[in-house]
Amino acid sequence: MSAHAKICGLTTPAALDAALAGGAAFVGAVVFPKSPRHIEPLHAATLFERARGKARIVAVTVDADDALLTEIALILKPDLIQLHGSETPARAEQVRMLTGAGIIRALPIRTDQDFAAADDWEPFVDHLMFDARPPEGSDLPGGVGARFDWVMLAGRAYRHPWFVAGGLTPDNVGEAIRISGAPLMDVSSGVESAPGVKDAALITAFLDAVRSA
Repeated sequence: MSAHAKICGLTTPAALDAALAGGAAFVGAVVFPKSPRHIEPLHAATLFERARGKARIVAVTVDADDALLTEIALILKPDLIQLHGSETPARAEQVRMLTGAGIIRALPIRTDQDFAAADDWEPFVDHLMFDARPPEGSDLPGGVGARFDWVMLAGRAYRHPWFVAGGLTPDNVGEAIRISGAPLMDVSSGVESAPGVKDAALITAFLDAVRSA
């Protein structure tokens, strides 16, 4: 079975159109002001409406409060909320009830021990995402181009399709799929010409590489 991809941190029509034309299964809006990819819910709703029914819309959040989550749910109406902060499984259940959206939980990975959290989270999510733990002192929980050793994922199995994220590019995503066995791949900075600036040609190349892996 071939892998599928999520293009995250989309902020322009050209980038979103490249993702949809290339067959992205998921498209992500980052609602987190510290990120160079931040987009307000109203702007995201206008932009991502063209993706509805073509790809699953993901709102990426970091320890968002109920007010922001309600705004995202009412205005953007995402299919999935990605939790990328210090949220707990209990909080994930609250988010699901509040928004009516599915849950992606991003887990920071550097060593084998970091995978232990996956067992606690599996009953509460639609998808797990294994993302490279950012460098010490980083203000961002992801999207910094860091990667982890994909060999650590080889042979692991989870009840729902799961993502690999962190440091993926058009040049290495095929290798990541082969080594990790991951069914889903997530990219953000790896298809940018500058932080927060998506490159349509790189998006196309990434999706081509995923499809041919």
